Amino acid sequence: MTQRILIAVDGSDAALRAVDYCIAQRDAWREPPVLHLLHVHAPIPIGRVQAHIGHDTLHAYYREEGDQCLQAARARLEAAGYPFTAHLHVGLAPEVIVHQAQALACDQIVLGSHGRGALSALVLGSVTARVLQLADRPVVVIK
Repeated sequence: MTQRILIAVDGSDAALRAVDYCIAQRDAWREPPVLHLLHVHAPIPIGRVQAHIGHDTLHAYYREEGDQCLQAARARLEAAGYPFTAHLHVGLAPEVIVHQAQALACDQIVLGSHGRGALSALVLGSVTARVLQLADRPVVVIK
């Protein structure tokens, strides 16, 4: 049975190490897994923003920012010859990550131990900690 893996990325070095981990596991799997690369953009408070920019502009912003965060991860997977599907979502990252893993029937979630926050190198990231609490499937955390 083909493994289905969700790799959550935010553009951080730890997220790229999570991608590298999946690439390095190639020989451990009987057949290449189905990879889903996910970036979740935090929502911008809509209230006053909508008065100044339209829905299309906001959507384009989310797409542009998300593509930038996925760019390095995409390049690594493409260079390794791994097919994948990229996903961009807006919402609370831990909840979206767990929901997408369920919706895509992923067998496991792989993510970095911390993201791009100021204290990220000192503690387990809050997104990672919350994913560990919410997930109903194995979570691989890469330091």
